[in-house]
Amino acid sequence: MYHPYHAHVEEPEVQKLPNDPILMTSELRNLFFILVYILIDVSLKLFANVTGTLDDHGSCQCSVYLPDTSFPVQKAEQLQVIATTLIQKFETELSQVREYSKRIELYQQQILNITIRVEHMEQSSISYTELDFQLLKVEISDLERLVTQLKSSVVGSNVIIDQIYLEIMNLTILVNELESMDKNNILAIRRQIVSLQNQLRECENSKNITVVPPSFPPGSCIHRGLLNVSQPYVVKLNWKGFSYKYGSWGRDYSPSEPEKEIYWVAPLETNGRYFEYFRIYGSFDDLLLYKTMYERRLRYGEGSGAVLYNNYFYYHVYGSSNIAKYDINANSVVLSKALPSATVGNRFSYAGVSWQDIDFAVDENGLWVIYSTENSMGNIVISKLNETTLDVLNTWQTRQYRPSVSNAFMVCGILYATRILSTRKEEIFYMYDTNTGEEGSVSVIMDKNLETIQSLAYSPADQRLYVYNDGYLVRYDVTFQH
Repeated sequence: MYHPYHAHVEEPEVQKLPNDPILMTSELRNLFFILVYILIDVSLKLFANVTGTLDDHGSCQCSVYLPDTSFPVQKAEQLQVIATTLIQKFETELSQVREYSKRIELYQQQILNITIRVEHMEQSSISYTELDFQLLKVEISDLERLVTQLKSSVVGSNVIIDQIYLEIMNLTILVNELESMDKNNILAIRRQIVSLQNQLRECENSKNITVVPPSFPPGSCIHRGLLNVSQPYVVKLNWKGFSYKYGSWGRDYSPSEPEKEIYWVAPLETNGRYFEYFRIYGSFDDLLLYKTMYERRLRYGEGSGAVLYNNYFYYHVYGSSNIAKYDINANSVVLSKALPSATVGNRFSYAGVSWQDIDFAVDENGLWVIYSTENSMGNIVISKLNETTLDVLNTWQTRQYRPSVSNAFMVCGILYATRILSTRKEEIFYMYDTNTGEEGSVSVIMDKNLETIQSLAYSPADQRLYVYNDGYLVRYDVTFQH
């Protein structure tokens, strides 16, 4: 017979977990046992109600499918272990949260203190110093560092920590604004005062220190080459006037009488090519007073590359490759001779200066000529001349393209070339040592009063550069390396 049987286990009421973390640990244990009861109840429900049928003989037949009747002890133990592990992790996290809560309370109090101080600084009319701002910045920086560490140690986002971090950033901006809006400009005034004090101190120190540039006897080459040049000293306008922008001038150098003062000024005609008259002055004072020793007339001179050396005037003959030697005392041309292979016709003149194909130079070693040839393809060629016969004693070919330099001069057998940097600056940028055959770069800046340097002559007599600058006579002192 069918006997209905129903095994029923009362389902426990599931309660909500409390908010307090300590109470939550005990409720987790209760939750474990509730899960066990539910498992038993589900097992009983699988076979509690069974239905059957009668066969032809009146016998009751039924089919019962019994589950595993043994209680799942291993699963229950596993659940207990998992529950215990969860409880331990929860207690660890709870202790960290308590610690973070204490830190957050401390940070909130510090932020409140800083906020009160900043509000006081905003409202107060009393000036505040840079130290006040620096202390505030240090405190805010510490808060920012601590909150950043706190954010990195908390998994996920935390609204309170994010709010604290935002307040710190706002404080930083506010302090920077306050510093920039110092009501009495005390910080700016204080910095200005310090700057002025430093300038006065430097001025006093510079008065007490006298810098003596390296000095070498005129005509000697015991130095190690060019070191620097002075600021330009404008002597005067050339004797023909402002329209005569091209020409040359300088001081004669006589090895036998190095102290003797003879100056020449040779303006070209206004076309910048033809050269006819020049004047000789017996002293620098005579030059300033236009007191001429004598005026000479040359026929058919060309370009602004002439020089005066040991009472002889050397120049390029107009429309040819000849160079000439002129006796200023006898007022006559002594010698004229072709310069071998020299390219003329304004083909390889200096940059910005026309018709200076042949440029004479004088230094401690004697007479030189600077030019170009077709074989050198426009690069600078240096030749040492016999001042008596005008014969070429030796020649050096450089790798510097002549039309790319603005002018050149010789010092102790070393060629120095200049280039234009701007309308007010020139640079001595290239050198070639005929003593060693070495060439290289240098950098010495020359200030100039006007744009174009038409000629540049060095005198060993006083170790100065004589520059013809758009009609004005200008000179520079030269210093050498020890």
